[in-house]
Amino acid sequence: MPTTKMKDYRGMSDEQLGATLRDTEKHLFQLRFQSATYRLETPSEIRKAKREIARIRTVQRQRELDGLKALPPDQLAPKIAALEAKDAEGGPGKRAARRKAQRLQRWHTEKVVAATPKPQPKPSARRARMAAQKGAK
Repeated sequence: MPTTKMKDYRGMSDEQLGATLRDTEKHLFQLRFQSATYRLETPSEIRKAKREIARIRTVQRQRELDGLKALPPDQLAPKIAALEAKDAEGGPGKRAARRKAQRLQRWHTEKVVAATPKPQPKPSARRARMAAQKGAK
């Protein structure tokens, strides 16, 4: 299985990445089987296959996070509520749900703060006097 660079993975579509991931996982399974039956010629192939899988999953996760980050605040709110409900439920995966909810909450807060107009500061009394003096001249 030829090694592929991250740039190549980033250039692939989501479907191509999924297919490449499945192929690499099958290849890793075959390598493990060969290793168990003592027919593996190059043990470093297992390490290479694991790294390829990690690279592909990294690109997929980056795309997932970019997609979530691009969502408007009104679409982030229900996702946050669902994750907080899973955390409150207390079942397996609650810590991961809490971390995801915290991340989404930060993004939601940033977007809401960025969308609200900032009030213009009032000029100080001294600046107002100076501006009035300049206007009188």
